Amino acid sequence: MAVTDTPSDGESARGTEEPVDDLVTTRHELLADGRTLSYTATAGRIVLREEVHTDGKFTGHTAKAEVFVIAYTLDGADPATRPVTFAFNGGPGSSSVWLHLGLLGPRRVLTGDAGALLPPPYRLADNAETLLAHSDLVFIDPVSTGYSRAARGEKPGDYHGYTGDMESVGELIRLWTSRNGRWGSPKFLAGESYGTLRAAGLAQHLQSRHGMYLNGLMLISAVLDMGTIRFTEDNDVPYPLFLPTYAAIAHHHGRHGDRPLAEVLAEAEAYAARDYPWALARGNRLTAAERAEAVATLARLTGLSEDYVDRVRLRIEHLRFFAELLRTERKVTGRLDGRFTGHDPDAGGEHFAEDPSYSAILGPYAAALNQYVRAELGYANDLPYEILTGNVHPWSYKEFEGAHVNVAGRLAEAMRANGHLRVHVACGYHDGATPYFASEHVLAHLAIPAELTANIELRYYPAGHMMYVHEPSRIQQSADLARFIRESAQA
Repeated sequence: MAVTDTPSDGESARGTEEPVDDLVTTRHELLADGRTLSYTATAGRIVLREEVHTDGKFTGHTAKAEVFVIAYTLDGADPATRPVTFAFNGGPGSSSVWLHLGLLGPRRVLTGDAGALLPPPYRLADNAETLLAHSDLVFIDPVSTGYSRAARGEKPGDYHGYTGDMESVGELIRLWTSRNGRWGSPKFLAGESYGTLRAAGLAQHLQSRHGMYLNGLMLISAVLDMGTIRFTEDNDVPYPLFLPTYAAIAHHHGRHGDRPLAEVLAEAEAYAARDYPWALARGNRLTAAERAEAVATLARLTGLSEDYVDRVRLRIEHLRFFAELLRTERKVTGRLDGRFTGHDPDAGGEHFAEDPSYSAILGPYAAALNQYVRAELGYANDLPYEILTGNVHPWSYKEFEGAHVNVAGRLAEAMRANGHLRVHVACGYHDGATPYFASEHVLAHLAIPAELTANIELRYYPAGHMMYVHEPSRIQQSADLARFIRESAQA
């Protein structure tokens, strides 16, 4: 049930010289966590402004961007104790639709799962496991995603890079927190994929720029060091870190017989942790026997042929793996979720033409969001809602010129300064975009004192990048996040 308080004005203010917020408020009820939740939803664009000085004189606040948010707040809750979670996805170029309608929000889209996808038109259902039962929620679409755009006369490219993106999201968080009187609330960030890289940087940025200390970070399908997942020339680091994920995907597609997944992963992790890096480091110094042993082991773990492993010099690149594993069946596997399969127009191609796991979920999430914001949240806007856009590219990493994009140091700095900051990391075994073993590798190298390692927890799910499309994983993940919020807010 929804009651609209503020009529939707959509684009009414968009033609003016000075943009204004166009927030719309509705009220709803939901049965979740064994009780009825009465909550308020607020959807619309918030104008971000910048202090301008000309010739050393303050000349006003200039509108720079209009950022779309959807916020849910529990009616009657005490803001002093009620947590609030700011959530976003990644890309770069992704809106927050995935975490919003897939896992955290009070409504969720029904998609089906690998091998059993539901047909269009797609439907929404109440999310009885919503995190709203434990925390208020603010979903943020970075500039150029969703309905967010640069302001009239401003350059979108200013936000299409690490610092511009992070600082604009941080400013939105500061504004929302101040305007809603939530500086005294327990505060959390939830990011997925590139959103985890953003969240780690934001934790440090919010502390150092605004003195805003957080209670926790929820890093879903994390990547904190791009050097662990980018297969660039002469970078051997990613190959071992992807191996357990390759083994999991091969297991799902029957390449390991009736062996339990846990047993397969344990073998792959052990080889990836010691013998595989050694073999790569030896290069041409490997003896014929050592090379043959490495080829045989990698072929068995990945489900690929020994001939293929030998031809690629023991170095199995991920996009090539997704095209190679099921080549004899004329199928490709998904990158975001290796449980999904698809058919390419060229069964002999080196890479897939499109990721079947992304194709499977794009339609349901796009349809659900566009219907939901108008029909249930009362917000109308004639702009296209950018689910995952390429308009943000080229993306700037100028801050990391000459080095890997790596924010692990920023996360460590935030944890050292705020010893109460807790970190939850969620990993999908079949995630071929941000493999779980790479997350373990980065976290093991954080420059934090030993006593702070207890502030980090990892949880694993038998699905992929958006592990919540797998129903048992969604149920378990929802419970894990609820517990993390409860425990971290009280710490």
